[in-house]
Amino acid sequence: METVPESHRYLLDAQFATLATVGPDGRPQLSEVWFLVLEAGVGISLSTARQKTKNLLRRPECSLLILDVANPFKYLELRGDAEIEPDDDFAFAERVGAKYGADLRAYDAPEDKRVVVRIRPVRVNAVDMGG
Repeated sequence: METVPESHRYLLDAQFATLATVGPDGRPQLSEVWFLVLEAGVGISLSTARQKTKNLLRRPECSLLILDVANPFKYLELRGDAEIEPDDDFAFAERVGAKYGADLRAYDAPEDKRVVVRIRPVRVNAVDMGG
């Protein structure tokens, strides 16, 4: 896995990130997501009913952008392929919810299922335009 340079590591503590997936028409789709730092990348809890999940199941190529909101000239981009596995017992969703003080089930319909999306970066772009 590519590593995040020390100069940008603090961005992994950010509250939000922008997930880019490839939509069914081949165009990028962007979504704000909650995330957790994992040993080998980042993890996101997604509902199987969401378009971004369907996009990743079809094409796992993705990018996660974390912006320094206090200094938007500085950001971190993690490019990789999504690895998706079921979260049938909501264990990962509960970990994400604990970080954000939320119950992710409240955002789902009763029949929705959750998955764990792991992004192991194959490329890390740590950008600082010096603003």
